[in-house]
Amino acid sequence: MDTEYSISRESRVVNALGMHARPAAKIAEMTMTAKGNIWLSDGSTTVDASSIIDILTLCAVTGTPIFIQAENKEDRAVADRIKDFFDQGFGEDINE
Repeated sequence: MDTEYSISRESRVVNALGMHARPAAKIAEMTMTAKGNIWLSDGSTTVDASSIIDILTLCAVTGTPIFIQAENKEDRAVADRIKDFFDQGFGEDINE
């Protein structure tokens, strides 16, 4: 994996349930529109954002920092959509 990313965004898991299968599937779906690779990291582990299983291996609970890294500058909008998805608690009630 190339460590020089064109686009980097930072967010945090804010919903009460943390990362689970539904948001992981949505993130993988968003990543499919990217021209290059998109990576997610919790600061110690980096995974392929196009893989639901990889995303779930982050075991990201509420409060986990998430770093979104895109290799291609043309994927700025994809990185922004993923960041917004995290920021909005995956569209779930963040207090459940």
